[in-house]
Amino acid sequence: MKDEVLARIIEKCGSLVGVRPMDASTRFEDLGAKSVDLVKMIAVLEDEFGVDINFMEFRRRKTFGEAAEYVASLA
Repeated sequence: MKDEVLARIIEKCGSLVGVRPMDASTRFEDLGAKSVDLVKMIAVLEDEFGVDINFMEFRRRKTFGEAAEYVASLA
């Protein structure tokens, strides 16, 4: 499931900030992601994977890979 979550994060960030090479080591701050961007991403992930994601816990994750591991652990 982690790989599915990671793919969705990459897809969503691509639409928010433009297409760039992104992978598990991509850092949210390097893309200039703001809180509103994270809220949008959380909403998409919650809907798609049927989990409740705590904003502050998600925000503590610095890379896409860390965020994907966190979301996958909730399922």
